Amino acid sequence: MSFPSPSPLLDVHRSPGAPAMLLADAPGGAGRWAAENRDALRNLVTQYGAIMVRGLGLRDPGETATVFRTLATGLMAEREAFAPRQVHPEGVYSSTKWPSNQQMCMHHELSYTLEFPGTMRFACLTAPSSGGATTVADAPSVLGALPADLVARFEQEGWLLCRIYNEEIGAPWAEAFGTADPRAVEDYCRANAIEFAWQPDGGLRTWQRRLAVVQHPVTRQRCWFNQVAFLNEWTLDPDVREFLVDTYGPDGLPFTTRFGNGDPIGADVVELLNQVYTAHTLREPWQAGDLMLVDNVRTAHSREAFTGSREVLVGLADTVRLADCAPTAGAAR
Repeated sequence: MSFPSPSPLLDVHRSPGAPAMLLADAPGGAGRWAAENRDALRNLVTQYGAIMVRGLGLRDPGETATVFRTLATGLMAEREAFAPRQVHPEGVYSSTKWPSNQQMCMHHELSYTLEFPGTMRFACLTAPSSGGATTVADAPSVLGALPADLVARFEQEGWLLCRIYNEEIGAPWAEAFGTADPRAVEDYCRANAIEFAWQPDGGLRTWQRRLAVVQHPVTRQRCWFNQVAFLNEWTLDPDVREFLVDTYGPDGLPFTTRFGNGDPIGADVVELLNQVYTAHTLREPWQAGDLMLVDNVRTAHSREAFTGSREVLVGLADTVRLADCAPTAGAAR
């Protein structure tokens, strides 16, 4: 597939082990620069899967929101969240609350939903003292590196996300679904192919079967697109998993993933997936003021452990429907 040539004023650099880097010269301000280069930037994201923009000097949520909106066809609200986020005005969020001393596994944002962001925007207002990079991995390359029999099974069956919402771990169901009305939650679940059951203590249990491999809606590349590893119990820190099993029992974990037919996914499969992600990881340490644009279907992302203060704002943009990704196999939606 051919791509339109970027503006000659856009200085793109490629370095081994790092995402594409664009050095911006924005004397008129970040918002104006984004408006002037919007189409070229969107083409670059399609071409490379992810691009880091350095030199914009982003400093606050208001300015960041302007840049996010300018570069998107629209920002979307998060639904079915796993962890609380601080919500800033105009569709801008804080990064997911996750222990700073723990690596966040590679994943595609909201890949367990029927509508998800086509692109992600990240803006670093405060860079950590060490670590904390938002790393990326090319989904077609990851797919090609996985064992053919494992891919075939996931293509045939899809994957199953199992959740139990409670008030103690992660986002409670009212926060995750954006409403405290149980009937509204039930209507949402029925409309989004989510099975559900209310628990005696007022909690909510859900199951949803989703595709593991999709075609990119623009390039038609086959992409490994899911959160099989990230949301699996075996990705958790061993001490955290042991605590959760002791507290809730092996069948009462707040979340885990399974094969599409309901079979457990073993620690060996999760370890393999994470090893393949690691082998394809690209990283660039954050500097304050940086902007990163990520194609959410083409490219998985994660977050390194870090020390010091880290403030990265997030925008979920350019809504894509799972049905528009023209899957190559008959897994459930």
